[in-house]
Amino acid sequence: MPDDAWSQLSSPFVDEAYASVKGQVRTAVLHHQLMDHLPGPPASVLDVGGGAGHQSFPLARAGYEVALLDPSPAMLARAEERLAREPPEVRARVRLVCARGEDAVAATGGERFSAVLCHGVLPYVDRPTPLVTALCRCVAGGGVVSVMALNAKTLAVRPALARRWTDALGAFDAAGERGVLEVDTRADTVEELGERLRAEHVEPLAWYGVWLFTDWIDLSDADASEVEEVVAVELEASRRDPYRQLSRVFHLVARKQLDIDRPD
Repeated sequence: MPDDAWSQLSSPFVDEAYASVKGQVRTAVLHHQLMDHLPGPPASVLDVGGGAGHQSFPLARAGYEVALLDPSPAMLARAEERLAREPPEVRARVRLVCARGEDAVAATGGERFSAVLCHGVLPYVDRPTPLVTALCRCVAGGGVVSVMALNAKTLAVRPALARRWTDALGAFDAAGERGVLEVDTRADTVEELGERLRAEHVEPLAWYGVWLFTDWIDLSDADASEVEEVVAVELEASRRDPYRQLSRVFHLVARKQLDIDRPD
């Protein structure tokens, strides 16, 4: 196992990013969008780069059988801590796997899942094709692939709102940015990612925005009732043009062809 690049970032990511209103909105919005496409429980779900389980543990609570795969021992340790607080029946539906997403086929023993999730991982991958290929090979024929990626078409918005005009001007043609965790990230477009999936016989079904208003305003003082209101607004924006096109990240859902389920 290579050095754990997330060992220093696991606490900021789990305790700050996911605990923030923005993190709560991300989890809730993605969950609602997923439930429109996932088969019913107890279908099997592979969460690639699933970190501390914020997206997949709610699915386990809903009755899904979940494999959470992540290359970071530090992140998996946080997932184990969080999983220990779940009821026994939820814990029994989750297994943790330490491996890179690109190695997911071998790491899961060639199992084919009803759904494969990969949320917020592509921005940290220099070469997206091997990871996308692995995702598509892990899903069963007729199954769902769900990917969340950084939106290359809106990279100028954040620096512009911060009045960093030189950075904003350069961002119109940029391929990525330095993210909120001060790590360089890579961006995608819906069209390019859709073509990568089609090359693996996985056909895009729908795409959504995830953050629009939440990403541009300070919601640190929001209480639980306001968070629910924010989620409702973001969900509505995520489905409509031009709002979804302006989102900082996008969520693409696709389905593997039924007759494509070959061993690798």
